[in-house]
Amino acid sequence: MVTTTTELIIDTGEKRDRLGRRVTPAKRRAELVREYQESGLTQAEFARREGVKYPTFAHWVQRTRKKEAPGKPLVQFAQVRLPTAPAQPTPLEVRLPDGTIVRGNQAKDLAQLVRALRS
Repeated sequence: MVTTTTELIIDTGEKRDRLGRRVTPAKRRAELVREYQESGLTQAEFARREGVKYPTFAHWVQRTRKKEAPGKPLVQFAQVRLPTAPAQPTPLEVRLPDGTIVRGNQAKDLAQLVRALRS
């Protein structure tokens, strides 16, 4: 018995590079990025919906952002001053092996108390 293997090739009109990867024209990439920005979806959700690999799509979005705001960093920071609360000692708690619990605000005082309890 002879087994024959065939390959079905369907020309969809898509351009491919020499490695067989789909080549998306710049105009279509720009349309997809614009649609993504209006969609309210995450990049991963949008890429999945459109059948584009996420890393490729994320690169398109990043490149578009850089073109729209040259020299402007993608992330901006602002200095914020928080109101300072009056310094309150942090409550400390020590549990001894016999189940005794010692509480206080000063580590030095607690250490002295624990030493005294052990003797």
